[in-house]
Amino acid sequence: MLFQSFVNLGPDLSFSPQTKRAHSWQRSGSFLAAVQLPRAFRTGAPPAQSRRPPGSPAAHRPPGNSSRTPRRPPGTPPPHRPRRRPTTRSRSAACSIPPPAWEPGCPSPAWEANDQDTGAQETDDQEQQASSCHRFGAGGLIMSLEIAGAGAPQVQGKFLGILVCWILGNGSLFAWNSMLTIEDYYVALFPTYHPTRVLTLVYQPFAFGITCIMTYYEAKINTRKRNLLGFALFLLGSFALIMLDVCTKGSGGLGAFIGVCVISGLFGTADAHVQGGLVGDLAFMCPEFMQSFLAGLAASGVLTSALRLITKASFENSQNGLRNGATLFFSITCFFELVCLLLYAYVFPKLPIVKYYREKAASEGSKTVASDLAAAGHTAEHDRQDEEDPQKFERLSTKELLMQNIDYAADIFLIYVLTLSIFPGFLSEDTGSHGLGTWYALVLIAMYNVLDIIGRYLPLIECVKITSRKCLTAAVLARFLFIPAFYFTARYGAQGYMIFLTSLLGLTNGHLTVCVLTEAPRGYKGPEQNALGNVLVVCLLAGIFSGVVLDWLWLIGKGW
Repeated sequence: MLFQSFVNLGPDLSFSPQTKRAHSWQRSGSFLAAVQLPRAFRTGAPPAQSRRPPGSPAAHRPPGNSSRTPRRPPGTPPPHRPRRRPTTRSRSAACSIPPPAWEPGCPSPAWEANDQDTGAQETDDQEQQASSCHRFGAGGLIMSLEIAGAGAPQVQGKFLGILVCWILGNGSLFAWNSMLTIEDYYVALFPTYHPTRVLTLVYQPFAFGITCIMTYYEAKINTRKRNLLGFALFLLGSFALIMLDVCTKGSGGLGAFIGVCVISGLFGTADAHVQGGLVGDLAFMCPEFMQSFLAGLAASGVLTSALRLITKASFENSQNGLRNGATLFFSITCFFELVCLLLYAYVFPKLPIVKYYREKAASEGSKTVASDLAAAGHTAEHDRQDEEDPQKFERLSTKELLMQNIDYAADIFLIYVLTLSIFPGFLSEDTGSHGLGTWYALVLIAMYNVLDIIGRYLPLIECVKITSRKCLTAAVLARFLFIPAFYFTARYGAQGYMIFLTSLLGLTNGHLTVCVLTEAPRGYKGPEQNALGNVLVVCLLAGIFSGVVLDWLWLIGKGW
Protein backbone atom coordinates (compact mmCIF):
# COMPACT_ATOMS: atom_id res chain seq x y z
CA MET A 1 0.00 0.00 0.00
CA LEU A 2 2.82 2.41 0.78
CA PHE A 3 4.45 1.56 -2.56
CA GLN A 4 1.17 2.19 -4.38
CA SER A 5 0.93 5.67 -2.81
CA PHE A 6 4.39 6.58 -4.10
CA VAL A 7 3.46 5.29 -7.59
CA ASN A 8 0.37 7.50 -7.68
CA LEU A 9 2.55 10.55 -7.14
CA GLY A 10 4.50 9.85 -10.27
CA PRO A 11 2.43 11.85 -12.79
CA ASP A 12 3.00 14.99 -10.74
CA LEU A 13 6.56 15.06 -12.10
CA SER A 14 5.32 15.96 -15.56
CA PHE A 15 3.22 18.92 -14.47
CA SER A 16 4.11 22.53 -14.97
CA PRO A 17 5.96 24.31 -12.15
CA GLN A 18 2.77 26.21 -11.18
CA THR A 19 0.77 23.00 -10.85
CA LYS A 20 3.55 21.38 -8.83
CA ARG A 21 3.54 24.21 -6.35
CA ALA A 22 -0.25 24.10 -6.07
CA HIS A 23 -0.35 20.37 -5.39
CA SER A 24 2.56 20.50 -2.98
CA TRP A 25 0.77 23.26 -1.03
CA GLN A 26 -2.42 21.22 -0.87
CA ARG A 27 -0.60 18.09 0.30
CA SER A 28 1.06 20.13 3.04
CA GLY A 29 -2.36 21.00 4.55
CA SER A 30 -2.55 17.86 6.62
CA PHE A 31 1.03 18.37 7.79
CA LEU A 32 0.26 21.95 8.92
CA ALA A 33 -2.78 20.68 10.77
CA ALA A 34 -0.75 17.98 12.49
CA VAL A 35 2.00 20.25 13.82
CA GLN A 36 -0.38 23.22 14.34
CA LEU A 37 2.05 25.86 13.12
CA PRO A 38 1.14 29.40 14.16
CA ARG A 39 -0.20 31.79 11.55
CA ALA A 40 3.04 33.78 11.47
CA PHE A 41 4.88 30.74 9.89
CA ARG A 42 2.35 30.18 7.13
CA THR A 43 3.32 31.92 3.91
CA GLY A 44 1.44 32.02 0.68
CA ALA A 45 -2.22 31.46 0.06
CA PRO A 46 -4.17 28.64 -1.54
CA PRO A 47 -4.45 29.10 -5.31
CA ALA A 48 -7.74 29.42 -7.05
CA GLN A 49 -9.51 26.17 -7.93
CA SER A 50 -8.28 24.83 -11.30
CA ARG A 51 -9.03 21.77 -13.33
CA ARG A 52 -6.93 18.68 -12.67
CA PRO A 53 -5.01 17.41 -15.75
CA PRO A 54 -6.25 14.07 -17.10
CA GLY A 55 -4.62 11.05 -15.49
CA SER A 56 -3.37 12.85 -12.42
CA PRO A 57 -4.45 11.69 -8.98
CA ALA A 58 -6.81 13.76 -6.91
CA ALA A 59 -4.94 16.00 -4.54
CA HIS A 60 -5.80 15.91 -0.90
CA ARG A 61 -8.58 18.37 -0.17
CA PRO A 62 -8.98 19.44 3.45
CA PRO A 63 -12.55 19.36 4.72
CA GLY A 64 -14.33 22.67 4.45
CA ASN A 65 -17.71 24.17 3.89
CA SER A 66 -17.79 23.40 0.18
CA SER A 67 -20.40 20.78 -0.71
CA ARG A 68 -18.51 19.55 -3.78
CA THR A 69 -15.85 16.84 -3.23
CA PRO A 70 -13.59 15.58 -6.11
CA ARG A 71 -13.88 11.93 -7.09
CA ARG A 72 -11.12 9.58 -6.05
CA PRO A 73 -9.59 7.36 -8.84
CA PRO A 74 -10.01 3.59 -8.38
CA GLY A 75 -7.29 1.99 -6.31
CA THR A 76 -6.36 5.20 -4.52
CA PRO A 77 -6.50 5.00 -0.73
CA PRO A 78 -8.84 7.47 0.97
CA PRO A 79 -7.12 10.67 2.04
CA HIS A 80 -6.36 11.24 5.66
CA ARG A 81 -9.09 13.34 7.31
CA PRO A 82 -8.20 14.59 10.81
CA ARG A 83 -11.03 14.60 13.26
CA ARG A 84 -12.73 17.96 13.65
CA ARG A 85 -13.89 19.32 16.89
CA PRO A 86 -17.66 19.84 16.54
CA THR A 87 -18.69 23.47 16.28
CA THR A 88 -21.72 25.41 15.17
CA ARG A 89 -19.77 28.54 14.19
CA SER A 90 -19.58 29.45 10.54
CA ARG A 91 -16.82 30.99 8.50
CA SER A 92 -18.55 34.35 8.80
CA ALA A 93 -17.79 34.57 12.51
CA ALA A 94 -15.84 37.57 13.70
CA CYS A 95 -12.63 35.63 14.47
CA SER A 96 -11.43 33.69 11.43
CA ILE A 97 -7.76 33.50 12.47
CA PRO A 98 -7.02 31.25 15.45
CA PRO A 99 -5.69 32.81 18.65
CA PRO A 100 -2.69 31.33 20.44
CA ALA A 101 -4.97 29.71 23.04
CA TRP A 102 -8.63 28.87 22.69
CA GLU A 103 -11.09 31.24 24.34
CA PRO A 104 -14.88 31.34 24.20
CA GLY A 105 -15.86 33.26 21.12
CA CYS A 106 -12.82 32.25 19.03
CA PRO A 107 -12.41 28.92 17.16
CA SER A 108 -9.74 26.47 18.27
CA PRO A 109 -6.47 26.18 16.31
CA ALA A 110 -6.84 22.38 16.22
CA TRP A 111 -9.73 22.41 13.78
CA GLU A 112 -9.42 25.88 12.26
CA ALA A 113 -6.26 24.89 10.40
CA ASN A 114 -8.25 22.27 8.47
CA ASP A 115 -11.38 24.37 7.91
CA GLN A 116 -10.31 26.30 4.83
CA ASP A 117 -12.32 27.00 1.71
CA THR A 118 -10.37 26.69 -1.53
CA GLY A 119 -10.38 29.98 -3.43
CA ALA A 120 -12.05 31.91 -0.59
CA GLN A 121 -10.73 35.42 -0.10
CA GLU A 122 -11.23 37.27 3.19
CA THR A 123 -11.99 40.97 3.12
CA ASP A 124 -9.81 43.58 4.80
CA ASP A 125 -12.38 44.15 7.55
CA GLN A 126 -12.51 40.44 8.39
CA GLU A 127 -8.72 40.25 8.47
CA GLN A 128 -8.53 43.23 10.82
CA GLN A 129 -11.14 41.80 13.18
CA ALA A 130 -9.51 38.40 13.08
CA SER A 131 -6.08 39.89 13.70
CA SER A 132 -7.33 41.68 16.81
CA CYS A 133 -8.91 38.45 18.05
CA HIS A 134 -5.67 36.56 17.30
CA ARG A 135 -3.67 38.99 19.41
CA PHE A 136 -6.08 39.63 22.26
CA GLY A 137 -8.67 36.87 22.16
CA ALA A 138 -12.35 37.50 22.81
CA GLY A 139 -11.49 40.23 25.30
CA GLY A 140 -9.80 42.22 22.53
CA LEU A 141 -12.92 41.96 20.39
CA ILE A 142 -15.10 43.24 23.24
CA MET A 143 -12.65 46.09 23.82
CA SER A 144 -12.78 47.07 20.15
CA LEU A 145 -16.58 47.10 20.23
CA GLU A 146 -16.55 49.34 23.31
CA ILE A 147 -14.16 51.74 21.61
CA ALA A 148 -16.51 51.80 18.62
CA GLY A 149 -19.25 53.06 20.95
CA ALA A 150 -21.26 49.98 21.95
CA GLY A 151 -21.86 50.47 25.65
CA ALA A 152 -18.96 52.90 26.01
CA PRO A 153 -19.10 55.24 29.04
CA GLN A 154 -18.77 58.31 26.83
CA VAL A 155 -22.33 57.77 25.53
CA GLN A 156 -24.10 56.51 28.66
CA GLY A 157 -26.40 59.15 30.13
CA LYS A 158 -25.76 61.58 27.29
CA PHE A 159 -29.40 62.58 26.82
CA LEU A 160 -29.88 63.17 30.54
CA GLY A 161 -26.63 65.15 30.60
CA ILE A 162 -27.87 67.37 27.76
CA LEU A 163 -31.12 67.97 29.65
CA VAL A 164 -29.31 68.80 32.91
CA CYS A 165 -26.96 71.18 31.07
CA TRP A 166 -29.98 72.94 29.59
CA ILE A 167 -31.53 73.38 33.04
CA LEU A 168 -28.23 74.58 34.54
CA GLY A 169 -27.81 77.09 31.74
CA ASN A 170 -31.33 78.27 32.39
CA GLY A 171 -30.61 78.69 36.09
CA SER A 172 -27.38 80.57 35.40
CA LEU A 173 -29.32 83.59 34.15
CA PHE A 174 -32.85 82.98 35.43
CA ALA A 175 -32.51 85.23 38.48
CA TRP A 176 -30.85 88.07 36.57
CA ASN A 177 -33.34 87.85 33.69
CA SER A 178 -36.13 87.92 36.25
CA MET A 179 -34.84 91.24 37.54
CA LEU A 180 -34.64 92.60 33.99
CA THR A 181 -38.04 91.25 32.95
CA ILE A 182 -39.95 93.02 35.73
CA GLU A 183 -38.50 96.33 34.57
CA ASP A 184 -42.06 97.65 34.21
CA TYR A 185 -42.48 97.24 37.98
CA TYR A 186 -39.15 98.91 38.76
CA VAL A 187 -39.83 101.75 36.31
CA ALA A 188 -43.11 102.40 38.12
CA LEU A 189 -41.44 102.08 41.54
CA PHE A 190 -38.30 104.16 40.75
CA PRO A 191 -39.30 106.43 37.85
CA THR A 192 -36.40 108.90 38.20
CA TYR A 193 -33.49 106.48 38.60
CA HIS A 194 -33.40 104.70 35.18
CA PRO A 195 -33.47 101.29 36.93
CA THR A 196 -32.93 99.17 33.81
CA ARG A 197 -29.66 100.86 32.93
CA VAL A 198 -28.44 101.35 36.51
CA LEU A 199 -29.05 97.76 37.61
CA THR A 200 -27.17 96.44 34.58
CA LEU A 201 -24.33 98.87 35.22
CA VAL A 202 -24.07 97.66 38.84
CA TYR A 203 -24.28 94.00 37.85
CA GLN A 204 -21.53 93.96 35.24
CA PRO A 205 -18.47 95.17 37.24
CA PHE A 206 -18.99 92.41 39.79
CA ALA A 207 -19.48 89.77 37.12
CA PHE A 208 -16.52 90.90 35.03
CA GLY A 209 -14.05 91.64 37.84
CA ILE A 210 -14.60 88.42 39.79
CA THR A 211 -14.52 86.36 36.59
CA CYS A 212 -11.12 87.85 35.70
CA ILE A 213 -9.75 86.91 39.12
CA MET A 214 -11.10 83.37 38.89
CA THR A 215 -9.77 82.95 35.37
CA TYR A 216 -6.29 83.89 36.55
CA TYR A 217 -6.43 81.20 39.25
CA GLU A 218 -8.64 78.73 37.37
CA ALA A 219 -6.12 75.87 37.52
CA LYS A 220 -6.25 75.90 41.35
CA ILE A 221 -9.94 76.60 41.98
CA ASN A 222 -12.32 73.84 43.04
CA THR A 223 -14.89 73.92 40.23
CA ARG A 224 -17.55 72.09 42.21
CA LYS A 225 -17.49 74.52 45.15
CA ARG A 226 -17.37 77.45 42.73
CA ASN A 227 -20.55 76.43 40.92
CA LEU A 228 -22.43 75.42 44.06
CA LEU A 229 -21.63 78.76 45.68
CA GLY A 230 -22.87 80.57 42.58
CA PHE A 231 -26.25 78.82 42.56
CA ALA A 232 -26.58 79.39 46.31
CA LEU A 233 -26.02 83.14 45.80
CA PHE A 234 -28.68 83.21 43.08
CA LEU A 235 -31.11 81.54 45.48
CA LEU A 236 -30.33 83.92 48.35
CA GLY A 237 -30.52 87.00 46.13
CA SER A 238 -33.94 86.05 44.74
CA PHE A 239 -35.26 85.48 48.25
CA ALA A 240 -33.76 88.80 49.40
CA LEU A 241 -35.71 90.68 46.71
CA ILE A 242 -38.96 89.26 48.07
CA MET A 243 -38.04 90.18 51.64
CA LEU A 244 -37.00 93.70 50.60
CA ASP A 245 -40.33 94.31 48.88
CA VAL A 246 -42.22 92.95 51.89
CA CYS A 247 -40.27 95.13 54.34
CA THR A 248 -40.72 98.34 52.30
CA LYS A 249 -44.34 97.44 51.40
CA GLY A 250 -43.63 98.40 47.80
CA SER A 251 -43.22 102.09 48.63
CA GLY A 252 -40.05 102.68 46.61
CA GLY A 253 -37.62 105.43 47.57
CA LEU A 254 -33.87 105.79 47.50
CA GLY A 255 -33.21 103.25 50.27
CA ALA A 256 -35.18 100.53 48.51
CA PHE A 257 -33.43 101.32 45.24
CA ILE A 258 -30.01 101.01 46.89
CA GLY A 259 -31.07 97.64 48.32
CA VAL A 260 -32.10 96.45 44.85
CA CYS A 261 -28.72 97.61 43.49
CA VAL A 262 -26.89 95.60 46.18
CA ILE A 263 -28.82 92.48 45.21
CA SER A 264 -27.96 93.20 41.57
CA GLY A 265 -24.27 93.16 42.53
CA LEU A 266 -24.87 89.86 44.35
CA PHE A 267 -26.31 88.42 41.15
CA GLY A 268 -23.19 89.60 39.29
CA THR A 269 -20.99 87.77 41.80
CA ALA A 270 -23.06 84.61 41.40
CA ASP A 271 -22.84 84.86 37.62
CA ALA A 272 -19.05 85.11 37.81
CA HIS A 273 -18.97 81.85 39.75
CA VAL A 274 -21.47 79.87 37.70
CA GLN A 275 -21.07 80.95 34.10
CA GLY A 276 -17.27 80.82 33.99
CA GLY A 277 -17.16 77.61 36.01
CA LEU A 278 -19.69 75.75 33.91
CA VAL A 279 -18.36 76.92 30.54
CA GLY A 280 -14.87 75.84 31.55
CA ASP A 281 -16.19 72.55 32.90
CA LEU A 282 -18.19 71.76 29.75
CA ALA A 283 -15.41 72.85 27.39
CA PHE A 284 -13.62 69.48 27.74
CA MET A 285 -16.83 67.47 27.37
CA CYS A 286 -18.85 66.77 24.23
CA PRO A 287 -19.93 69.85 22.20
CA GLU A 288 -23.60 68.94 22.68
CA PHE A 289 -23.27 69.78 26.38
CA MET A 290 -21.92 73.24 25.60
CA GLN A 291 -24.61 73.87 23.00
CA SER A 292 -27.33 72.76 25.41
CA PHE A 293 -25.95 74.95 28.20
CA LEU A 294 -25.86 78.01 25.93
CA ALA A 295 -29.37 77.23 24.71
CA GLY A 296 -30.44 77.10 28.36
CA LEU A 297 -28.99 80.57 28.88
CA ALA A 298 -31.24 81.86 26.12
CA ALA A 299 -34.18 79.78 27.34
CA SER A 300 -34.02 81.57 30.67
CA GLY A 301 -34.97 84.75 28.87
CA VAL A 302 -37.85 83.02 27.10
CA LEU A 303 -39.19 81.46 30.30
CA THR A 304 -38.89 84.64 32.32
CA SER A 305 -40.63 86.63 29.59
CA ALA A 306 -43.44 84.07 29.35
CA LEU A 307 -43.86 83.92 33.12
CA ARG A 308 -43.86 87.70 33.36
CA LEU A 309 -46.56 88.00 30.70
CA ILE A 310 -48.66 85.42 32.56
CA THR A 311 -48.24 87.06 35.97
CA LYS A 312 -48.87 90.53 34.55
CA ALA A 313 -52.07 89.38 32.85
CA SER A 314 -53.21 87.51 35.96
CA PHE A 315 -52.95 90.51 38.31
CA GLU A 316 -53.54 93.36 35.87
CA ASN A 317 -57.04 94.21 37.07
CA SER A 318 -56.41 93.67 40.80
CA GLN A 319 -55.24 96.14 43.42
CA ASN A 320 -51.44 96.20 43.68
CA GLY A 321 -51.47 93.80 40.74
CA LEU A 322 -48.04 94.88 39.47
CA ARG A 323 -46.45 94.26 42.85
CA ASN A 324 -48.20 90.93 43.44
CA GLY A 325 -47.15 89.68 40.02
CA ALA A 326 -43.52 90.59 40.72
CA THR A 327 -43.62 88.82 44.10
CA LEU A 328 -45.03 85.65 42.57
CA PHE A 329 -42.46 85.90 39.82
CA PHE A 330 -39.51 85.92 42.24
CA SER A 331 -41.04 83.08 44.26
CA ILE A 332 -40.88 80.94 41.11
CA THR A 333 -37.30 82.08 40.61
CA CYS A 334 -36.31 80.91 44.09
CA PHE A 335 -37.76 77.46 43.45
CA PHE A 336 -35.99 77.13 40.10
CA GLU A 337 -32.60 78.11 41.54
CA LEU A 338 -33.04 75.49 44.27
CA VAL A 339 -33.68 72.83 41.60
CA CYS A 340 -30.47 73.83 39.77
CA LEU A 341 -28.49 73.65 43.01
CA LEU A 342 -29.69 70.11 43.72
CA LEU A 343 -29.16 68.93 40.13
CA TYR A 344 -25.56 70.08 40.02
CA ALA A 345 -24.80 68.73 43.49
CA TYR A 346 -26.31 65.24 43.22
CA VAL A 347 -27.29 64.34 39.63
CA PHE A 348 -24.83 65.79 37.13
CA PRO A 349 -21.53 64.49 38.64
CA LYS A 350 -22.84 60.90 38.78
CA LEU A 351 -23.68 60.57 35.08
CA PRO A 352 -21.33 58.00 33.40
CA ILE A 353 -20.53 60.30 30.50
CA VAL A 354 -19.64 63.16 32.86
CA LYS A 355 -17.42 60.88 34.96
CA TYR A 356 -15.72 59.66 31.78
CA TYR A 357 -14.79 63.16 30.60
CA ARG A 358 -13.71 64.30 34.04
CA GLU A 359 -11.51 61.24 34.51
CA LYS A 360 -10.05 61.92 31.07
CA ALA A 361 -9.34 65.53 32.06
CA ALA A 362 -7.76 64.36 35.32
CA SER A 363 -5.52 61.95 33.40
CA GLU A 364 -4.36 64.92 31.30
CA GLY A 365 -3.38 66.92 34.38
CA SER A 366 -6.54 68.81 35.36
CA LYS A 367 -6.76 69.52 39.10
CA THR A 368 -10.13 71.29 39.02
CA VAL A 369 -12.19 68.10 38.72
CA ALA A 370 -10.92 66.28 41.82
CA SER A 371 -13.87 67.33 43.99
CA ASP A 372 -16.39 66.41 41.29
CA LEU A 373 -14.84 62.96 40.88
CA ALA A 374 -14.88 62.46 44.64
CA ALA A 375 -18.58 63.35 44.71
CA ALA A 376 -19.17 60.69 42.06
CA GLY A 377 -17.24 58.06 44.03
CA HIS A 378 -13.98 58.33 42.07
CA THR A 379 -10.60 59.73 42.99
CA ALA A 380 -8.14 61.33 40.61
CA GLU A 381 -4.81 59.50 40.64
CA HIS A 382 -2.79 61.96 38.60
CA ASP A 383 -1.11 63.71 41.54
CA ARG A 384 1.34 60.89 42.11
CA GLN A 385 1.99 60.59 38.37
CA ASP A 386 2.54 64.33 38.18
CA GLU A 387 5.35 64.06 40.72
CA GLU A 388 6.93 61.15 38.85
CA ASP A 389 6.60 62.63 35.34
CA PRO A 390 5.90 66.38 35.48
CA GLN A 391 6.40 66.83 31.72
CA LYS A 392 3.42 64.58 30.99
CA PHE A 393 0.96 67.20 32.26
CA GLU A 394 2.52 70.30 30.72
CA ARG A 395 -0.06 72.65 29.22
CA LEU A 396 -0.19 75.97 27.44
CA SER A 397 -0.40 79.03 29.64
CA THR A 398 -3.49 81.21 29.68
CA LYS A 399 -1.65 83.91 27.74
CA GLU A 400 -0.60 81.45 25.03
CA LEU A 401 -4.17 80.18 24.74
CA LEU A 402 -5.43 83.75 24.39
CA MET A 403 -2.91 84.59 21.66
CA GLN A 404 -3.74 81.44 19.70
CA ASN A 405 -7.46 82.25 19.87
CA ILE A 406 -7.39 86.03 19.73
CA ASP A 407 -9.90 86.08 16.86
CA TYR A 408 -12.41 83.99 18.82
CA ALA A 409 -11.92 86.26 21.84
CA ALA A 410 -12.53 89.36 19.71
CA ASP A 411 -15.60 87.77 18.13
CA ILE A 412 -17.31 86.96 21.42
CA PHE A 413 -16.42 90.43 22.76
CA LEU A 414 -17.90 92.26 19.76
CA ILE A 415 -21.03 90.10 19.72
CA TYR A 416 -22.01 91.25 23.19
CA VAL A 417 -20.79 94.83 22.83
CA LEU A 418 -23.36 95.30 20.10
CA THR A 419 -26.14 93.26 21.71
CA LEU A 420 -25.98 94.94 25.13
CA SER A 421 -25.74 98.42 23.62
CA ILE A 422 -29.26 97.82 22.28
CA PHE A 423 -30.83 95.25 24.59
CA PRO A 424 -32.50 95.81 27.00
CA GLY A 425 -32.00 99.53 27.72
CA PHE A 426 -32.72 100.95 24.26
CA LEU A 427 -35.65 98.58 23.71
CA SER A 428 -37.18 99.51 27.08
CA GLU A 429 -36.97 103.31 26.97
CA ASP A 430 -36.14 104.66 23.50
CA THR A 431 -38.56 102.99 21.10
CA GLY A 432 -41.30 105.60 21.33
CA SER A 433 -45.04 105.16 21.88
CA HIS A 434 -47.01 102.64 19.84
CA GLY A 435 -50.35 100.87 19.76
CA LEU A 436 -49.22 98.14 22.18
CA GLY A 437 -48.81 100.67 24.99
CA THR A 438 -47.18 99.27 28.13
CA TRP A 439 -46.98 95.83 26.48
CA TYR A 440 -44.65 97.08 23.73
CA ALA A 441 -41.38 96.79 25.66
CA LEU A 442 -42.37 93.36 26.98
CA VAL A 443 -43.15 92.13 23.46
CA LEU A 444 -39.78 93.36 22.15
CA ILE A 445 -37.87 91.65 24.97
CA ALA A 446 -39.88 88.45 24.51
CA MET A 447 -39.19 88.37 20.73
CA TYR A 448 -35.49 88.89 21.32
CA ASN A 449 -35.37 86.00 23.80
CA VAL A 450 -37.37 83.62 21.59
CA LEU A 451 -35.19 84.20 18.52
CA ASP A 452 -32.06 84.03 20.66
CA ILE A 453 -32.84 80.48 21.74
CA ILE A 454 -33.77 79.48 18.18
CA GLY A 455 -30.42 80.81 16.99
CA ARG A 456 -28.60 78.70 19.58
CA TYR A 457 -30.17 75.52 18.18
CA LEU A 458 -29.37 76.33 14.55
CA PRO A 459 -25.72 75.11 14.81
CA LEU A 460 -27.10 71.58 15.24
CA ILE A 461 -27.76 71.78 11.47
CA GLU A 462 -24.33 71.22 9.94
CA CYS A 463 -25.03 73.17 6.74
CA VAL A 464 -25.95 76.26 8.78
CA LYS A 465 -23.19 76.12 11.40
CA ILE A 466 -20.31 78.51 10.77
CA THR A 467 -16.95 76.81 11.36
CA SER A 468 -14.60 79.06 9.37
CA ARG A 469 -12.80 81.56 11.56
CA LYS A 470 -12.82 84.21 8.81
CA CYS A 471 -16.53 83.78 8.16
CA LEU A 472 -17.26 84.08 11.88
CA THR A 473 -15.35 87.36 12.09
CA ALA A 474 -17.08 88.71 8.98
CA ALA A 475 -20.52 87.83 10.37
CA VAL A 476 -19.72 89.49 13.70
CA LEU A 477 -18.60 92.71 12.03
CA ALA A 478 -21.67 92.75 9.77
CA ARG A 479 -23.91 92.91 12.87
CA PHE A 480 -22.82 96.50 13.51
CA LEU A 481 -25.24 97.53 10.78
CA PHE A 482 -27.91 97.08 13.45
CA ILE A 483 -26.92 100.41 15.06
CA PRO A 484 -28.11 102.71 12.23
CA ALA A 485 -31.00 100.34 11.52
CA PHE A 486 -32.36 100.62 15.07
CA TYR A 487 -31.78 104.37 15.18
CA PHE A 488 -33.79 105.16 12.06
CA THR A 489 -36.48 102.57 12.83
CA ALA A 490 -37.04 104.05 16.30
CA ARG A 491 -37.47 107.53 14.80
CA TYR A 492 -39.35 106.84 11.59
CA GLY A 493 -40.44 103.18 11.50
CA ALA A 494 -43.55 101.38 12.65
CA GLN A 495 -43.62 98.89 15.50
CA GLY A 496 -43.58 95.93 13.08
CA TYR A 497 -40.15 96.92 11.74
CA MET A 498 -38.83 97.26 15.29
CA ILE A 499 -40.10 93.79 16.22
CA PHE A 500 -38.43 92.34 13.10
CA LEU A 501 -35.07 94.00 13.87
CA THR A 502 -35.22 92.86 17.49
CA SER A 503 -35.90 89.29 16.39
CA LEU A 504 -32.97 89.34 13.96
CA LEU A 505 -30.72 90.75 16.69
CA GLY A 506 -31.57 87.83 18.97
CA LEU A 507 -31.20 85.22 16.20
CA THR A 508 -27.69 86.32 15.22
CA ASN A 509 -26.61 86.74 18.84
CA GLY A 510 -27.50 83.16 19.77
CA HIS A 511 -26.17 81.54 16.61
CA LEU A 512 -22.77 83.23 16.64
CA THR A 513 -22.30 82.67 20.38
CA VAL A 514 -22.71 78.90 20.04
CA CYS A 515 -20.45 78.76 16.96
CA VAL A 516 -17.60 80.54 18.75
CA LEU A 517 -17.80 78.71 22.09
CA THR A 518 -18.04 75.24 20.52
CA GLU A 519 -15.35 75.68 17.87
CA ALA A 520 -12.66 77.40 19.95
CA PRO A 521 -11.81 74.55 22.41
CA ARG A 522 -11.35 71.88 19.71
CA GLY A 523 -7.92 70.25 19.59
CA TYR A 524 -6.74 71.10 23.11
CA LYS A 525 -6.24 68.95 26.20
CA GLY A 526 -8.75 68.99 29.05
CA PRO A 527 -6.97 71.54 31.28
CA GLU A 528 -6.35 73.82 28.29
CA GLN A 529 -10.00 73.61 27.22
CA ASN A 530 -11.08 74.53 30.74
CA ALA A 531 -8.75 77.54 30.77
CA LEU A 532 -9.82 78.63 27.28
CA GLY A 533 -13.48 78.41 28.28
CA ASN A 534 -12.82 80.75 31.21
CA VAL A 535 -10.91 83.15 28.94
CA LEU A 536 -13.79 83.32 26.48
CA VAL A 537 -16.25 83.98 29.33
CA VAL A 538 -14.06 86.90 30.43
CA CYS A 539 -14.22 88.30 26.90
CA LEU A 540 -17.99 87.75 26.84
CA LEU A 541 -18.50 89.61 30.11
CA ALA A 542 -16.13 92.35 28.98
CA GLY A 543 -18.30 92.77 25.91
CA ILE A 544 -21.45 92.88 28.04
CA PHE A 545 -19.92 95.49 30.35
CA SER A 546 -18.77 97.63 27.43
CA GLY A 547 -22.16 97.33 25.77
CA VAL A 548 -23.94 98.42 28.94
CA VAL A 549 -21.73 101.52 29.13
CA LEU A 550 -22.26 102.32 25.45
CA ASP A 551 -26.01 101.93 25.95
CA TRP A 552 -25.98 105.26 27.75
CA LEU A 553 -24.99 106.99 24.50
CA TRP A 554 -28.58 106.61 23.30
CA LEU A 555 -29.53 109.23 25.94
CA ILE A 556 -27.41 111.95 24.27
CA GLY A 557 -29.69 114.85 23.38
CA LYS A 558 -32.38 113.81 25.87
CA GLY A 559 -31.33 116.00 28.78
CA TRP A 560 -28.16 114.09 29.72
